[in-house]
Amino acid sequence: MTQQQQTLSSPAAPNRFRQLPAATADSTLARLMLAFLATAGLFYVNIMPALVSGLIEGRAFSARDAGIIGSCNVYGAAVGAFIAIFLVKKIPWKAASASLLLLLISIDLLSMLLDNPLPMMLLRALHGLTGGLLVGIAFAVMARCGQVHKAFGMLLLVQFGLGGLGVMLLPPLVPLYGSWVLFMALISFSLTALLMLAFLPAYPLVTADPTQLPPPIRYRPLLAAILAIFMFQAANMALYAYIIELGEQAGLSIAIISPALGVSAWLGLLGSVLVIWLSTRLGRAAPVFISIVITAAATYALHYSASASIFWLANLAVGVTWAFSIAYLLGVCAEFDKAGQMAALGGFASKMGLASGPLFAALIIDGGSYSGLINIAVGLLLLAAAVALYPCRILDKAPGADVAPSVK
Repeated sequence: MTQQQQTLSSPAAPNRFRQLPAATADSTLARLMLAFLATAGLFYVNIMPALVSGLIEGRAFSARDAGIIGSCNVYGAAVGAFIAIFLVKKIPWKAASASLLLLLISIDLLSMLLDNPLPMMLLRALHGLTGGLLVGIAFAVMARCGQVHKAFGMLLLVQFGLGGLGVMLLPPLVPLYGSWVLFMALISFSLTALLMLAFLPAYPLVTADPTQLPPPIRYRPLLAAILAIFMFQAANMALYAYIIELGEQAGLSIAIISPALGVSAWLGLLGSVLVIWLSTRLGRAAPVFISIVITAAATYALHYSASASIFWLANLAVGVTWAFSIAYLLGVCAEFDKAGQMAALGGFASKMGLASGPLFAALIIDGGSYSGLINIAVGLLLLAAAVALYPCRILDKAPGADVAPSVK
């Protein structure tokens, strides 16, 4: 057993962050708490439709301003994730995570007081920067786990499960109580992650053997994986940010739209569970390619959103395949570097895509229809599927590839 395996599979030791027993490093409980930590910095993405709709309904912001606020939030996160790439090897990740969570809570409290779009854009960009740093750190720690696909599968399990609850419950509450409920939801999640942080193990950075050179990073497949992540996230988020308005323009009521979004996000749990169960049993290339193509087909079906049944089915399909595909794609980046820097780089690409989608959509649909946006999203998804094949095949064919003959 290697030094790294001994570190990751060793029994729980007293937690230095607080004198509390820590979870075993490679346990399902530890993966769950890491998933909460990573989600806390970017939970607003999972409730983006509720956030955009809430700012329009609760604060009378225009659709364009609300979309740009969402983009500012995620662009800030992208910058934070990029900075995290250079910090993950140098900082005590637990102390940094606690500080960032407290700052997130403070910014969300301040956001309740603003009713002007420009200050809100600036403040949410700062929120995104803080959250992006947190997510980048969490991704780097997750990359130190064994069976990294399971860690990212758990991440998507948390994001889609609680995100589904958010998009189902929050939009109807905004007209009754105001948009402050959106920020209270974010604060509650950050507080939960802060409590869980105390029970996480240390996940120390394993020092490489100085007599052995680390394997060189293959930048071509890595860049292909990063590009695929960016296109996939941008295409999905461009529509997801405005999915409530899209449904309403098609003639559907919020009583139909909100449950559809909530259930679709919960079905994302199925996609996450499939990743955890399947792992690399069938490799990566075939599952990722098929899943993204299904996402593209379901996205195209949104042209027919006037039918409540088609709107529901399209969102349900995207819910499953979005979680399934992105967990694999993030895992592909993480496998290039167990120190976690490439995982943080994958997180940066993800956030750039998530930020660019709403911004691009805000510029296209301002005063127009959603048909052109749907077509562009479908094209991006198909291109992402083609690009993702290259890095997935490289890893599938690599000697000693992380292929699990059985998944526990």
